[in-house]
Amino acid sequence: MKRFLPAGELARDVRFKRANSKNELFRTLPHDVPGVVRVLEEIGPKLRERVAGTALEAVYDELGPGFLFLTTAAGTASSVDRTPLQLRAQLHGIFVGELQALEAASRTLWDFPDAPWEFKMNMARQCWDEARHVQIYEKLIDHVGGAIGEFPENTFLYETSCVDDPVLRVAGVNRCLEGLACDAFRSLIEYGKETGDEIIAQAVDFVLADELTHVRFGSDWVKQFTHSDPERARRAAAFQRETDTRFSFGTRAIAREERIEAGFSEQELRELDEILAQAPARKMLVDAALILKDRHQARLRGEALPPYAG
Repeated sequence: MKRFLPAGELARDVRFKRANSKNELFRTLPHDVPGVVRVLEEIGPKLRERVAGTALEAVYDELGPGFLFLTTAAGTASSVDRTPLQLRAQLHGIFVGELQALEAASRTLWDFPDAPWEFKMNMARQCWDEARHVQIYEKLIDHVGGAIGEFPENTFLYETSCVDDPVLRVAGVNRCLEGLACDAFRSLIEYGKETGDEIIAQAVDFVLADELTHVRFGSDWVKQFTHSDPERARRAAAFQRETDTRFSFGTRAIAREERIEAGFSEQELRELDEILAQAPARKMLVDAALILKDRHQARLRGEALPPYAG
């Protein structure tokens, strides 16, 4: 069996539509409304192509290239005000994330035959957990009236595992991306409690317990792999910060208690707060999206475009 399998070779059935994006768009957006409007209008055709054939196609056609900031990205972190579309999109995104986490852990188990036995056992345990999580989120998607393949799949989680050093894999996947999952899952649990959906609250709580173990695997193995190698420790920390910077967009709050339990230090949590503070302000993005909506709908009607200072 092939080692170091690239993301493009992951097997999927006909239900899935893959979106080729690494979240670089959100990382590099300007910090002003006119700049956001200009950038999104320039890449609008590419965004439309990404969502073609999914539940977001009609949303784009109604709202234009700023649709994410008025729908799926507007309430997926620490809000109980999710619309049905937002909830379905978030659960679907987590489902494909769990699928890729299963693939990443299993590839890590296979790609490094000389790794310590205890490391391999941890990765095997994680595979078992992730397979169960895939099943749980498949049922949650059905619970809220969604369907697998309803939204495009982004392979950024698996791409983070496509490095040739096991310490970078656990730093990026376990400590960063599984840490971000803890943030999202804590929010979903609160959503379930606030809305009286005990199925979501209990199911996600069960998954969160496993995620804490996976993050702790990352914390423990980063220390063990780098305890006598300061340069390797530096590379691991830099890779984790880079991954956090790329993929923390949309996170409103850090699940601090869970992250501390999983091995994060207060200094690391402060660094995460600083990364989140550098993201474009949510209100600015929504304001830009409203302008984009007006301009998009004017184009559809064949009218003059509403002006913006850009």
